[in-house]
Amino acid sequence: MNRSKSFYTLIAVLLIVGAGLYAFKTNTKEASVFSLPDFKSTAHIPPSGKQPVNTLKQLNDAFVNIAKQTKPSVVTINIRQTVQVQRPENPFFRFFGEPGNNAPQKEERRALGSGVIVSKDGYILTNNHVVHNADQITVTLNNNKQYNGKVVGTDPMTDLAVVKIDANNLQAMKIGNSDSLQVGSLVMAIGSPEALRHTVTMGIVSAKHRHIGLIEHGNGFENYIQTDAAINPGNSGGAMVNMSGELVGINAAIYSESGGNQGIGFAVPINLAKKIMKEIIKTGKAEHAELGIYGKDINQAMAKSFDLKNNKGIIVNNVKKNSAADKAGLQQGDVIKTMDGKPVGSYKDFRTTIGTSKPGRKITLGIIRNGEHKTLNVTLGKLQVQGNNNAQSSNKSIQERLGFQVQNLTDNIARQLNLKPGTQGVVVTDVSGNSPAHENGLVKGDVITHINKQTIKNVGDFNKAINSLSNKKHPNILLQVINRQGVNEYIAFTL
Repeated sequence: MNRSKSFYTLIAVLLIVGAGLYAFKTNTKEASVFSLPDFKSTAHIPPSGKQPVNTLKQLNDAFVNIAKQTKPSVVTINIRQTVQVQRPENPFFRFFGEPGNNAPQKEERRALGSGVIVSKDGYILTNNHVVHNADQITVTLNNNKQYNGKVVGTDPMTDLAVVKIDANNLQAMKIGNSDSLQVGSLVMAIGSPEALRHTVTMGIVSAKHRHIGLIEHGNGFENYIQTDAAINPGNSGGAMVNMSGELVGINAAIYSESGGNQGIGFAVPINLAKKIMKEIIKTGKAEHAELGIYGKDINQAMAKSFDLKNNKGIIVNNVKKNSAADKAGLQQGDVIKTMDGKPVGSYKDFRTTIGTSKPGRKITLGIIRNGEHKTLNVTLGKLQVQGNNNAQSSNKSIQERLGFQVQNLTDNIARQLNLKPGTQGVVVTDVSGNSPAHENGLVKGDVITHINKQTIKNVGDFNKAINSLSNKKHPNILLQVINRQGVNEYIAFTL
């Protein structure tokens, strides 16, 4: 009885397995006739004769031809700059009773970036931080021809600049529409990362409307496109290209703890860059509008406190006296819900929209004041930017120009940093990526013990030492720090 039952069970299993194999075979045949959707691009794809074009080959050929089409429009920019450097005193001389030789000395620095040809007669779009304070600019084309470059104008508030070379019949890149980009759109990054000229990388748009607080220490106007296309030092000023071979962004920054690519790069949208570029070419500078408020995003708790139906919009924290907002009647506590009939998003987005507008533009703001809806008509004023557009302002406070922040070194922080008991100083909590301090090696976690040979025990000492330099146009700063390896080192730079 048991043998008979086992026999029939075995037969049933074999029938089930056989049916499954038949179904798998049938489904495999059906899947084999499935093909990828046809990929279309405005880039030229070479004819393939009478044979049908394989979809993946077509995709590959499109990428190849987009790269061929756009690379001649991307240039390498070499910068030479002479700076005054305060070198640490040599203790060898003090040992013999001689004065240390620590007088400021001239030092030549070289840097490298990228740029994009935007006109046949030699106008090149790049980043402000690429050509900032350059003494000499050399532009190298894709065909290895070199030209001297001249800065037409820069705009630190958007980190954009225009350089001109004396050349004609250049291959200018076609300008696209960055607003048409979507998260997931394929893009190429072209530039000279790590001095590897005319490198092409591929990725997607990871996000839009990013604000990372990099430009002008967070006071600039940012609306970055984020991408995972590999971007490294030297890519700055290079091209972000869409799959139609059009310029949609200017590569500007990376997020990196190591200095290399970590799949998080940022580009200035071309729609913004184009507007600034046209102003610079026409007048040598870019003007920015100002509303004259300090605002903040509304969270749920704030919405409840102000009896708002939702947390959309921004609240006005302060109104600058005699500003455009003040003249239009905007008040502290007003909630701005719309601008020209469109909903207002974050304060950073709103501020960038205002700041990248032309002074004199007339806008309409929809606000809520004490529960009542009101409409205000505003004529935007002109943002007063200290200094000129061809150099970063030296009139900004010395603290702003430093590009890094510190806090007191507590016992807890000292233990975390494995410092010797009794170590005094201030610990670096943040360093701007484009600051001279960062370029000379200062990083988050370093402990500053001396500034220009003055002992620093706390933030009060730090502020006193830094503020004593405020009357100097380009002060030399010598830091003595304990780095994350517990080693004492000197870091010197000129602001």
